Amino acid sequence: MAPILKLSEHDEERERAFELDYLLSLSVQERTQMMEERSNELKRMLIQHGHRRPVEIIKRPCR
Repeated sequence: MAPILKLSEHDEERERAFELDYLLSLSVQERTQMMEERSNELKRMLIQHGHRRPVEIIKRPCR
């Protein structure tokens, strides 16, 4: 489970530092896995909202 940062006010600098510390605490394999999961999630969202599959090849007739 990922740690949670609670701030009383918006502080972009501390948010960025927190995120980098968290990512650096993960192994390369864990970061790669997170990236693949997020990529798959984005693909599913695009398809649900009517966009074609990103790797789909469309065959068009020659003119």
